Amino acid sequence: MVIRALNHAVLYVRDVDRSVGFYREVLGFRVRMERPGSAAFLQAPGSRNDHDLGLFAIGEAADNPAGRGYVGLYHLGWEVGTLAELGELRDRLIAAGAYVGATDHGTTKSVYARDPDGCEFEVAWLVPADRLDDAAYAGRSRRGVPLDLEQEVARYGAGTPGGVGVSIAVP
Repeated sequence: MVIRALNHAVLYVRDVDRSVGFYREVLGFRVRMERPGSAAFLQAPGSRNDHDLGLFAIGEAADNPAGRGYVGLYHLGWEVGTLAELGELRDRLIAAGAYVGATDHGTTKSVYARDPDGCEFEVAWLVPADRLDDAAYAGRSRRGVPLDLEQEVARYGAGTPGGVGVSIAVP
């Protein structure tokens, strides 16, 4: 048995309609099926999955203790195709008040944000395998360094297609 990929994630949220609005308007997801006020299944743009994100309402009084010091999901991670898309998304997240920050992990260039319930997510552009070199790793630890997106655009190009998965050559 070999697991190929994560097909979808499911989150408990306080208000499904608010969360659907966020994921649709800020990240471009589309609703595949919903029960207004109770559940929704969303598909990411460009995805071939039936749905990528399921949302289930549990009410406004729900607590979200996950995070440092608590066991729970840290974040979800999605990919974009180009650095231009990453920059556009960063600007949309800033405008929505959801932006947390950006990190250069060497092989990936990532922005981080939180949805209306505080669930953190990452959106990354992966350096194509044929562009990986010592400079891609220079001075970077696993935790990464602050991302200078404009510098990375100058280095790789705004429209350069990103790698697949973990920047490995696809057979």
